[in-house]
Amino acid sequence: MNHCIDLSCRRDDDACYRHFERSVARRNLNTNARSGSQISYLAKEKNIKPIEAKDKLFAHFEQYIKLSDKLRSALSDRLSFVSFKKGELVHDADKVCTKSYFIQKGLFRTYFIKDGKEISEYFPAENEWSNSPKSFRTRQKDIYYIDAIEHTETFCLRVDDLVFLFDHYPEMERYARLSMGTVFGHLMERVSSLRFSTAKEKYDHFLRTYHDIHHRIPLGMVASYLGIAQETLSRIRAEK
Repeated sequence: MNHCIDLSCRRDDDACYRHFERSVARRNLNTNARSGSQISYLAKEKNIKPIEAKDKLFAHFEQYIKLSDKLRSALSDRLSFVSFKKGELVHDADKVCTKSYFIQKGLFRTYFIKDGKEISEYFPAENEWSNSPKSFRTRQKDIYYIDAIEHTETFCLRVDDLVFLFDHYPEMERYARLSMGTVFGHLMERVSSLRFSTAKEKYDHFLRTYHDIHHRIPLGMVASYLGIAQETLSRIRAEK
């Protein structure tokens, strides 16, 4: 009889122990889940970007120059990932532009304000650098603002870091001429667009210039780029 009681006690102990194990396991699972959420939250807050994204950026560099291990390391140390929400101001014309942004995903608008109205100047998109060119170069204020048309993910390079890279890695100057020159390419296209006299000619030139992204740009911004009323733009689009 005592033997039976002893077995019963052991069964109760075993059941209690299994229950305890399950409770601990559930508690650990919940703790890990919370920790994972906290890690994800911190990653989002600190703008931590997967290594693959930076690898894509390096692949972009290698379209123009050969990246040595030292240059790759120097770039990696100086590039920071920054994301912008739709409508967020990227650069304020009241400040000196000290950063250049390589757009990994998304779309910016560069514009200035005249008589209280925003005038779109150009639209940098994926695989392009964006900054206020004169301000970035001279370290003085200029007229240009930059904002995000879409949620945009970028890599940021500060002007002081760029100067360091120029001084220590001559191939970076070649890269700058070939790639960062797209900023000036946009400005040249802007000048070219002024040659056209009719609204339709201007819009046709806009479509050729931004053939791959024009559908992502709000009509009001396109109209201000063309220097025409949005109603006029809507009529031209309806005729196509």
